[in-house]
Amino acid sequence: MEKAVFVALDFDNQNDVLELLTKLGHPQETYLKIGMELYYHYGSDFVEKLVNQGYHIFLDLKLHDIPNTVYRAARQIAHLGIFCTTIHALGGSEMISAAKKGLIDGTPTGNNTPKLLAVTELTSISEKILANEQNCSLSMAEQVVSLAQTAKKAGADGVICSPLEVKNLKAKVGSDFLYVTPGIRLVDSITDDQIRIATPQKAKKFGSSALVVGRPITQAEDPALVYREIKKEFEQNASRSNY
Repeated sequence: MEKAVFVALDFDNQNDVLELLTKLGHPQETYLKIGMELYYHYGSDFVEKLVNQGYHIFLDLKLHDIPNTVYRAARQIAHLGIFCTTIHALGGSEMISAAKKGLIDGTPTGNNTPKLLAVTELTSISEKILANEQNCSLSMAEQVVSLAQTAKKAGADGVICSPLEVKNLKAKVGSDFLYVTPGIRLVDSITDDQIRIATPQKAKKFGSSALVVGRPITQAEDPALVYREIKKEFEQNASRSNY
């Protein structure tokens, strides 16, 4: 992913998105994450419009269903020409494999197959929630490693994880895997509802393959300036071994 920084378009209004995009620079140099809110409102036509303009789209729908349904959904998603998409690793190896096959089967001739990224534990999940609500006997670190190992064996290209987990994941799962990290904040940013967070510089040091950044960019007075600062901080002196 060459140290991509995805801007999370957490809006409910298409006009707000288009206004932001006019400030972020050339489409070919801009990576965007479209989540459930925008997709459920405007659908695949909006995604295809941005793809056709040259934007690199991360379609974050976190698929989680029986394998056959996920296969069919992934096959449709692949038609859109997106860069990557997500599933929940908690759905199991059969579901992950079905998603991968759907993306391969649905990719138009001549296009690259979208990367499949598995969500381990959401960055809003704490150790307390993991133990008391998910009834998981593993620690957060052990749980994330277990889910990442399952995803890799099932054919996923990488995982979505906290930047604080990347170093341990690389040691346990391997460097030949993508580690895409949300929960990124600048030093002076508030944490919002994210718990396991880091700055771009720390995420780079930990070995993140790519970042996902939302409110620090989209709610900034000068989104383009903040986007450039984050990309510079993340890309500067980055080692190829982290890709």
